[in-house]
Amino acid sequence: MSLPIHQTVVFPVSPHEVYEALLDSKKHSAFTHAEAHISRRVGGAYDAYDGYSSGRNLELVPDQLIRQSWRAVDWKEGVFSTVVFILKSVPGGTSLDFTHIDLPDGTEAEFTQGWIDNYWNPMQVFFSNWKEKGKP
Repeated sequence: MSLPIHQTVVFPVSPHEVYEALLDSKKHSAFTHAEAHISRRVGGAYDAYDGYSSGRNLELVPDQLIRQSWRAVDWKEGVFSTVVFILKSVPGGTSLDFTHIDLPDGTEAEFTQGWIDNYWNPMQVFFSNWKEKGKP
């Protein structure tokens, strides 16, 4: 397995708003511009990016923590990694501390950039639109 990915990003909204963007199917679909179906319960399944990624919620602490099993559609059957989102209130918004572990060998660089391009950057745009136009 590859080395873990660890990234920290700050968003200009509350931890509740970040938590909701990640776990609410409609909001998740809005910032990714792709279909998502996300259970809001521990053990519940989710899929995102038009079915590209899927898994289960392993641990949920509202507005603080999301831990999920995670896999890409093109991975070998039965191969799962784990993603952890830790949310902390900071002056001016929320610090999201993200870790992705147990990736298949050779995929670390792809997913390191993928989280930035497909999640953190679109979320920044999504939240800046909230501030300009009002929350959805």
